[in-house]
Amino acid sequence: MLGSAAGGGAGASAAQGGLEWKFSQVFGERAPGEEVQEADIISAVEFDKTGDHLATGDRGGRVVLFDLVSGSDLEPRRDERGREVAPRRGVEYRYITEFQSHEPEFDYLKSLEIEEKINKIRWCQGVHGAHLLLSTNDKTIKLWKVFDKKVKCVANWNVEPQRGAAAGSRILNGWNARGNASGLNPVTDRFKGGAAALRMPTVSCAESVLTARRCRVYCNAHAYHINSISLNSDCETYISADDLRVNLWNLDISNQSFNIVDIKPSNMEDLTEVITSAEFHPSHCSLFAYSSSKGNIRLADMRASALCDSHSKLFEEQEPPGNRNFFSEIIASISDIKFGAGGRYILSRDYLTLKLWDINMESSPVKTLKVHEHLRAKLCDLYENDSIFDKFECTISGNGENVATGSYNNFFRVFNCKTGTESTLEASKTPQRCFRSPAKVNPSKITSRLGLSRGRRDANTKRAGEADNMAEGCLDFGAKLLHLAWHPKLDAMAAAASNSLYIFYA
Repeated sequence: MLGSAAGGGAGASAAQGGLEWKFSQVFGERAPGEEVQEADIISAVEFDKTGDHLATGDRGGRVVLFDLVSGSDLEPRRDERGREVAPRRGVEYRYITEFQSHEPEFDYLKSLEIEEKINKIRWCQGVHGAHLLLSTNDKTIKLWKVFDKKVKCVANWNVEPQRGAAAGSRILNGWNARGNASGLNPVTDRFKGGAAALRMPTVSCAESVLTARRCRVYCNAHAYHINSISLNSDCETYISADDLRVNLWNLDISNQSFNIVDIKPSNMEDLTEVITSAEFHPSHCSLFAYSSSKGNIRLADMRASALCDSHSKLFEEQEPPGNRNFFSEIIASISDIKFGAGGRYILSRDYLTLKLWDINMESSPVKTLKVHEHLRAKLCDLYENDSIFDKFECTISGNGENVATGSYNNFFRVFNCKTGTESTLEASKTPQRCFRSPAKVNPSKITSRLGLSRGRRDANTKRAGEADNMAEGCLDFGAKLLHLAWHPKLDAMAAAASNSLYIFYA
């Protein structure tokens, strides 16, 4: 179970008047030198539409739920000496429950192990005070209902507790199960009070316990690994996508789905691209977008045809032929897409950049934000250690003005699309630490060739020099922040670094 540590650490203002991000709390904080179990690493983070609830999934198949405590904590606080200090205004969540969503399985037909790792979580429309959410691993999607279950207990028994406890038997007003008075002479002694003393037991609700119950299982519809699920704005259907297909489901029907996109060629040797992500439009229930490994985004309309292989719009930025090389297609692959709240803009993330697309302009993005430009010269080493295949998620604020994505060294980048300002923050209790000027570190002790970290940092200097590391490329590629989510209504974010969940606000 994840533990929580909260605080209100102040941070310096972001560069050029951007949002001033502060640390709020952390769940699952690691002690120095503590080894992280593979099953505890967070693999999915998702707010619901209101932002009052937050869910995370991990590689062990567990789903953990949190509730919003307060959006503005104005209660007076006191320091260690009892002196009153300024109230902390922030966003704070509390742990409420967790449950095992998926278990490891084995596909005997394909001799393939199916791991329990949670790939995606999506909140559904709640009913009667209960929460509904979808979770998926590589093959199976499940619908869960989380609700307050009232625990009932029986009271007003016809029991003498002291005599019953001493005798070790069930005694009802002095009578044992055979109808004889316990400890009394059945001939001379009579039952005290007679039949009038008998009481009718009553059932009462003692307490409520938050319970997760599996409602439906949607399986056997994907031959390849599921990479996306997205709920429709009609709250009745959702799509799931794997490498070659997109399926449409009804939440109430688990044994049937409709294939709406199929890019599998008749001859697999002719395969040139795969689907990497899919997302429903936030307000038009017939529109959805899906991205590919070629770096393009297709917008499809289900009103046009039952099979949406022929897209309505294609968003693709043409790369000059002279700039193409061996790594061009790898770094162009889109790992995640998100619609803005109004549905006019689509945010996409590839390995090096964030791109903001206007659905009315297909030729080029309206904004290209460089995230890993300093790694362009090191693609060969990134290919050798497989870091070039890391899949970073992206997120967009509720008002559409700010976007964010993760990076290495547990950093994440926040960009303002209007002013062009950007911030580099660290998933820690001091998110602005990378803007300070720490002591220099001997590069020979922490880096390999071309400055790529191999995890040999000294314990006392592991965090030093991070501002210079971003520029010089001395990054720890084992510490990567892949998953984060923006609160739908507030300037607040949840970022997952390994097994720790950090909450920040601005």
